[in-house]
Amino acid sequence: METTGDRVRRLIDEAGSTQRAFAEQIAIEQSKLSKSLSGMRRFTSLELALIAEALHVTVDWLLTGQEPELATAARRSAGSSAETALRLARQYATQRTNLTRLGYPQKPNLPGPVSRSTTWIQQGEALASATTAMLDSMGLSTVGDLPKVIEEAFGIDVAIEQLGTGFDGLAVSTETTKLILVDATSITARQRFTIAHELGHLLSGDDQAIHEDADIYSSASKKGEGEVRANAFAAALLMPERLVRSMVAEQGSSLEGLSSVAQALSVSPTALAYRLENLRVIDAGLRSALMATTSKAAAMKAGRATEFAAASAASMQRRPPGLLLADALAAYEAGQSTLRVFAEILGVDTQTLRREWAEGEGR
Repeated sequence: METTGDRVRRLIDEAGSTQRAFAEQIAIEQSKLSKSLSGMRRFTSLELALIAEALHVTVDWLLTGQEPELATAARRSAGSSAETALRLARQYATQRTNLTRLGYPQKPNLPGPVSRSTTWIQQGEALASATTAMLDSMGLSTVGDLPKVIEEAFGIDVAIEQLGTGFDGLAVSTETTKLILVDATSITARQRFTIAHELGHLLSGDDQAIHEDADIYSSASKKGEGEVRANAFAAALLMPERLVRSMVAEQGSSLEGLSSVAQALSVSPTALAYRLENLRVIDAGLRSALMATTSKAAAMKAGRATEFAAASAASMQRRPPGLLLADALAAYEAGQSTLRVFAEILGVDTQTLRREWAEGEGR
């Protein structure tokens, strides 16, 4: 039966390293590593964390040899449009699992379950209503910095990365990790709808472990219980009925007025058209005209070109998962983890980070 020492030794060999070099890499005495590999000594919790970090596995895998479903999915995705997203999701989930074992668990704060006795659309709308009420009670709103709001309100990490062509995002839900990962794109409305859609999957408990959404606007995304519910949730969350009705009453139901509403809510004219038709606020003719309007054209009609350009630039920027980043820094400050974990999440090398911190303190 393979032991923890056996697994560590195998990974060192597969990495083309030696015990001496690996001991130096993780800054522990070679004699201690040798004794632990032979079973004469137990690895400490910090040593396990350092080893897991260096070998890109979880501490749980080192101890049990059991591979998480997310790791299996990442390996099987090679060559597909989901490859980059699943690799990053696995990386973040592994880092969270290791931090959890060091005493820095993620603390999700989720609303209660919604009855499944109604239609899928009604379930999504009911969940959005409960979610909006929860945000209202905290003084938060989905209008604005949506990733920050989700992290603050629900304890769910949100990351924005370059995922490549043909992949909008995914949601991860494991025993230790709750994560939304979406593509960095200039199409702000699509990114926000994807984030809300993935949040709907997490709050509904869909597809535990991982849920992939290559294209949230495809015909496939409009079929199946989970997708229909997540789409209804996203629409109702980003365009709350009371707020939408109030804004339409203020801006008017002309194409220019509705373009202003779409821009203010950071949703696409098409998404707004469907939402308003479902709420019986506009007729089919106005819906068609609004659906034929692009987000850029709507911004021009609304006189908000500058805001549209700024939002497009912002949505293209990488955003590391904020809660994971904060916990990695806390673990480092407490001497329970290396700076490399924090630097890796941040997206910089350790030496550069140390130098920038030193230069910053010197000013």
